[in-house]
Amino acid sequence: MPQFENPSEQNIKALLETTKTIALVGASPKAERPSNRVMKFLLDRGYHVIPVNPGQAGGQIHGQTVVATLADIAEPVDMVDIFRNSEDAPGVIDEAIAIGAKAVWMQLGVLAPDAAIKAQKHGMTAVMDRCPAIEIPRLF
Repeated sequence: MPQFENPSEQNIKALLETTKTIALVGASPKAERPSNRVMKFLLDRGYHVIPVNPGQAGGQIHGQTVVATLADIAEPVDMVDIFRNSEDAPGVIDEAIAIGAKAVWMQLGVLAPDAAIKAQKHGMTAVMDRCPAIEIPRLF
């Protein structure tokens, strides 16, 4: 069984530099939730962030309209940022593959190495157990 390895620091930096549109799966309207804080951080850094949460669909988080699923996004997605538990990550990665996203990013504590390898086999960049709100200040 192949081992999953995160991209090199250089490749993570390149991913963050070339990404424009991020679908944030598991976005929460609650200010105390990490997904809410990371979404605000990414918006403040100039990324276009589309919140994905079936229970909040049609509502707004940080002024962005929430969609129910990745399939509901009507524009190209560069990166899918996954704020779900590890068990849900493979399904989200399958959806990301289906919409042709360029990358999947699993947040701290989200571990799905087989799904990450599957994403790579579909030509996507896969990052696991990292947070862009930590990586961006560190790498830039």
